[in-house]
Amino acid sequence: MTTPTTTAPTAPGPDPRPGAVRSWPILLLALPAFVAIWSGWVGLGELTGFGPVKLLPGIWDAVSVNSAITLPIGMETYAAYALRVWLSAPVGSRARRFAKCSAIGSLTLGGAGQVAYHLMSAARIGHAPWQITALVACLPVAVLGMGAALAHLVHEDTPADPVPSTPTPDRQAGAGSSASSPTPDTTPGSAPRPDSASRDRAPRTTATARTPRPAKTGAGADT
Repeated sequence: MTTPTTTAPTAPGPDPRPGAVRSWPILLLALPAFVAIWSGWVGLGELTGFGPVKLLPGIWDAVSVNSAITLPIGMETYAAYALRVWLSAPVGSRARRFAKCSAIGSLTLGGAGQVAYHLMSAARIGHAPWQITALVACLPVAVLGMGAALAHLVHEDTPADPVPSTPTPDRQAGAGSSASSPTPDTTPGSAPRPDSASRDRAPRTTATARTPRPAKTGAGADT
């Protein structure tokens, strides 16, 4: 009777990738930032005229959404997308340059919007000045245009695989052997063809040698 053997569970080994960075701390950093940014953009939107809007007027009046949420969704999503294209995506120089400029601009504009909201909220201002209202009203259109332009550049400006400019040693050897030695005619039963230089040097004969006729004998010879 054989005794069943049990294998002890092996402990998980170290991460095979040296210097691997865990991504879960980014989630802890993003959660409070998301709450603060969301509340700031929504509050600024309400101060500049954004509010509840019926999506299907006359068809389903009960369906409504606060249009102020379009500001944090559009601005922060585009900023994160532009940062990824700028820092880690394999794209060309045009797309990377556009992503860099637009990412810095969107983050700067987002910070300015947060500052404006908190200043007006601390001063208990119920309505934003017309300059801030006009600027905030143009943000959804600007985000749409920048997102479409960046997506087009990413698809059109993707770098292709580099083509080697110098031939490989195998190709150079093959090209040299083919150029130095002509390919002989290996057809069975065919005579070797003289080259063009030997044909030019061969003497040309203008007269054809005639074969002498045999002498006639008998009666025909006397005649």
